[in-house]
Amino acid sequence: MDQTWKDMYEAAKSVLGAVKISDYVSAGEVSAAVLSKSGKIYTGVCIDTCSSLGICAERNAIFNMITNGEYEIARVLCIPPNEGKGAPCGACRELMVQLMPGRYKDIEIMLDYMNDRVMTLGELTPEWWID
Repeated sequence: MDQTWKDMYEAAKSVLGAVKISDYVSAGEVSAAVLSKSGKIYTGVCIDTCSSLGICAERNAIFNMITNGEYEIARVLCIPPNEGKGAPCGACRELMVQLMPGRYKDIEIMLDYMNDRVMTLGELTPEWWID
């Protein structure tokens, strides 16, 4: 595993931590790190609400990247509950596809950090409506 994945994992780990904000909002049970094409790492946490207005950690990290003036993703890493394995949900995939039409298939996704298992978004999302 290369150092960039390790750095992304540490960045995501640094913001991971469940917190109950109110009776209706919790956050931080899942964290994510996104590596922009410039090489900068952006992080985000999931935010859950009782009315489904929450957001996934991956999209939160992508929005953080966009807020900071960057629009191209190179890599995505997520730390799900219990540091398990998993792939971005459909909404997260859809955002990445629409953000980078024609180039989204090359985004690298860490599926299982402990076993160094990486796939591209193109492998996870081979046929999408935008193609």
